[in-house]
Amino acid sequence: MTSEPATGKAFEPTSVESFRFVDYAWDRATATARLHYAFEPGPDFIEEIRFPDARPTAGEREDQALDRCLRQLFLVCGVSYYKAAVPEHIIVEPFDLTPAGASFLGTLYREGLGEMAHQNGLDLSGLRFPYDPEARLAPIELALPRRTAVAVGGGKDSIVALELLAEAGEPMALLSVGDHGPVREVCEVARRRHPGLPMLRIQRQVSPQLLELNRCGALNGHIPISAVFAFLLATAGVLHGFDAAAVGNERSANVGSLVDGREVNHQYSKSFACEKAMAAWMRSEAVAGFDYFSVLRPLSELAIARAFAEMTDYHDVFLSCNAAFRLEGAATTWCGDCPKCRFVFLALAPFLEKERLLAIFGGRDLLAQPEQTAGFRALAGLEGPKPFECVGEIMESAAALEALCQAPAWRDAPVLRALRDEVARFAASHRGELDSWSRVSSEHALPDRLCEAVLAVG
Repeated sequence: MTSEPATGKAFEPTSVESFRFVDYAWDRATATARLHYAFEPGPDFIEEIRFPDARPTAGEREDQALDRCLRQLFLVCGVSYYKAAVPEHIIVEPFDLTPAGASFLGTLYREGLGEMAHQNGLDLSGLRFPYDPEARLAPIELALPRRTAVAVGGGKDSIVALELLAEAGEPMALLSVGDHGPVREVCEVARRRHPGLPMLRIQRQVSPQLLELNRCGALNGHIPISAVFAFLLATAGVLHGFDAAAVGNERSANVGSLVDGREVNHQYSKSFACEKAMAAWMRSEAVAGFDYFSVLRPLSELAIARAFAEMTDYHDVFLSCNAAFRLEGAATTWCGDCPKCRFVFLALAPFLEKERLLAIFGGRDLLAQPEQTAGFRALAGLEGPKPFECVGEIMESAAALEALCQAPAWRDAPVLRALRDEVARFAASHRGELDSWSRVSSEHALPDRLCEAVLAVG
């Protein structure tokens, strides 16, 4: 094991030649996974993931299933550390990857780090995982209880997802990664609305060494965090007893931002392409029959916002601002000045009374702040590429802006006055596309039992 650099010592990413997946271990007594990675030359990283209240595995088959899930989790979580230097060589020490596994991971890392690579001027086109051409890995056949765990992140999308599952009569449990204030409060509301709903939590402790490197010159940027969450859910399925995991990723996650003639998707790990690939890898090399899907995939962001506007119990507790999900210094209120805040405000405005929406945002009217004009212009594609954020498609934003420009309660807002002519011209030239938000998509992996409840929202 290499020694760790002293606190505050400068870190030079180009000095790292290899990224090593060293090993992973499961501590049955504490229900904790320990994932070990290292740079060569450079520091080691130990990540710990705890599954409180996990039931003990029962017999060899469940032990095998857990090990397969931990193996995949180990490989996916490595992206947090690899991206600090993006060395040319990747070494997987505990086992050989299959061709299918290496292909999946290569695509996930390349596409999932696409935004980070663009912002740091990196070329990841040559990123590949090593594999044994002869390696094969049959999935473990395991009869898990018929139950769906829905991932709760504290925002409107996961709320709509869990409420649609409840409406469909799905046997379910809530699952969160961490216990941040908004997540906890959303879960409390959900359990008041649906008494007896189980609450499961996962505690993830990123290596402190990574945080230190970030302060000392490491490469940094967005990672495919939804993929990390997906494989946490699959592992929890074995430990807590459920055969399906549901998330709240909408169809706009399929659309990236066009940069220098190439699409870079901030939300790649939320996209349908990635959802299908993750589910296929889980089923083919971990647990046969485990189901991973997005409840909201057929729906637009505006359709989801319209549904959420009716879920008034959650309005005072939800938080969709990404400032709430930083590794360090996470916020507990809307920042009011980021693309995500602007988009959520814009998406809800056509469906909520103005006073109610302002109360959600702590009394702030983002459309009354002239300095926000450029940000709203970018959301609607009126200037530059769509922001690198979890925001809706530009046609959705343009449709919302057009509606608000005509709404008595909103039309005199400074931002809308500044954008009115641009929005009108854009709407006139895209008239046939503006109402696309109200149509449901046939591209989804919803189980048949849930289709009726979900598609009715559109």
